Amino acid sequence: MALEQKRPTSPGTRFQIVDTYDDITQSKPEKSLCVRLQKNSGRGFKGRISSRHRGGGAKKIYRLIDFKRDKDNIPAEVLTIEYDPNRNVRISLVEYADKEKRYILSPLGIKIGEKIESGSDAEIKIGNSLPLKNIPLGSIIHNVELKPGKGGQLARSAGSQISLLAKEGEYAIIKMPSGEQRMIHLTCRATIGQLGNLDHKNISRGKAGKTRHMGRRPFVRGTAMNPCDHPHGGGEGKSGIGRSSPLSKWGKKTLGYKTRRGKRPSDRFILRRRKG
Repeated sequence: MALEQKRPTSPGTRFQIVDTYDDITQSKPEKSLCVRLQKNSGRGFKGRISSRHRGGGAKKIYRLIDFKRDKDNIPAEVLTIEYDPNRNVRISLVEYADKEKRYILSPLGIKIGEKIESGSDAEIKIGNSLPLKNIPLGSIIHNVELKPGKGGQLARSAGSQISLLAKEGEYAIIKMPSGEQRMIHLTCRATIGQLGNLDHKNISRGKAGKTRHMGRRPFVRGTAMNPCDHPHGGGEGKSGIGRSSPLSKWGKKTLGYKTRRGKRPSDRFILRRRKG
């Protein structure tokens, strides 16, 4: 992936850094692996807004990604490397020996024509998917399962990688990109290598319109509102929030105030938190 600094010929391009997409080999997706997405504009199943400032945006077609990688002992060939509007990492179209095609997350360094495989007997090679018990210590992995057979849930964004630190009994100890260390069952699968598109974090949109294309609408600061609309509102001119701690629009504390109820089932497998 390469980035391009736009020439400042307009206010929108003055600070814009865009992707050149020179690593893309195919512009049109595989039709058999695409489904239509229905926009919900931040609304839940009851029709109420659960995530504000969402709506509009360009139309997207969802690509069905094989997160499970459960087609064992059948080699597959990498056909294309494509752009996916639903995620910040590239995806690769692979074709198995029985002519079935699937999309996978594209690891760093994978090339067109390479052979990949899944299963316990697969080679320790970039793009291959194996159970954690068959992966050597110190390996860099991604698309890691939390439950056996559920499909990869960890390290699926651009540039993500997880380190395999140790194996104790029935569990492996991994180190997340955030620094968190947790235990994962040895029968859970992971894919060898680091995910590509490393420069995605350096992209600068440069203009508000680019954000609108992504389906994010403008949001207003609480200090710019009236007191009846936000706890931070009111005052003469540019005034502060008028209180010791910031509040949300509905009067709940923010910045460190815990709102989760009870413990999550997988919390007991966390050995070291990302915040120490």
